[in-house]
Amino acid sequence: MKILITGANGQLGKELVRRLHGTDCLATGSAEMNITDQRKTIQVITEYEPDVVIHSAAYTNVDGAEANPDVAYKVNAIGTQNVAAACLKCGAKMVYVSTDYVFDGTLGRAYNEFDQTNPQSVYGKTKLAGEILAKHIVNKLFIVRTSWLYGDGNNFVRTMLKLGQEKEELRIVNDQYGCPTSTKNLTEVILRLIETEHYGTYHAASIGVTTWYDFAKKIFQISGNSIVEVVSQTTQELGRPAPRPRYSPLDNLMMEHTIGNIMRPWEEVLEEYLDTKRNE
Repeated sequence: MKILITGANGQLGKELVRRLHGTDCLATGSAEMNITDQRKTIQVITEYEPDVVIHSAAYTNVDGAEANPDVAYKVNAIGTQNVAAACLKCGAKMVYVSTDYVFDGTLGRAYNEFDQTNPQSVYGKTKLAGEILAKHIVNKLFIVRTSWLYGDGNNFVRTMLKLGQEKEELRIVNDQYGCPTSTKNLTEVILRLIETEHYGTYHAASIGVTTWYDFAKKIFQISGNSIVEVVSQTTQELGRPAPRPRYSPLDNLMMEHTIGNIMRPWEEVLEEYLDTKRNE
């Protein structure tokens, strides 16, 4: 199976490249293929003739998207449209990685794949636009929504570890709920899905729900940092530009009924991740 990855320099892209090392895989970043350039995107993808395109490239700066909506739409919507057009042309399966930010966070329970989307931020709106455009173009499509992703790159876990060495007190939001998810576990889902023809929308988030505050406390507990004090604060007190969904855990319903729910408890996966970091 020939696989092409977009966004190969991002957190998920790096994990996919690592897992697919030694296989017939083409890893592309913006230098090799700017997805906002339709001609170049179609050229690169069709010349490689992949069986699967895993589209993980995205504009992910949530607050930056509020200030630069045109850039966010160009990458997340038009860029996805270009990748989808190339997949249609060469007959490739497509995986589009999306987000819990397509929901407004007001449902009061975990969202499954059939719940109504209602993004509140520009970032969430652009990612939903990418979903809609891909659906209109590609039949062999997997939309995989995930949340609170961390892996090899800039993420909440690494930020906490760094700040924990620099500060005695950290104020962390305690009224946003979600599912911290590792790129390693998400990669396992994607690679399992592409072996099938179970096309559709999937949620792929770790099992269990937490807040950013409790997530931070668990990071310091596992890493053995008993010095830093984690103080609870509200979203309003933080005052970020982009609205965040207050309660957006994801229910992996479709996965359970197709390939089986292979996601794991978030605490268990976090401990493995931190063990790996200690050994680097």
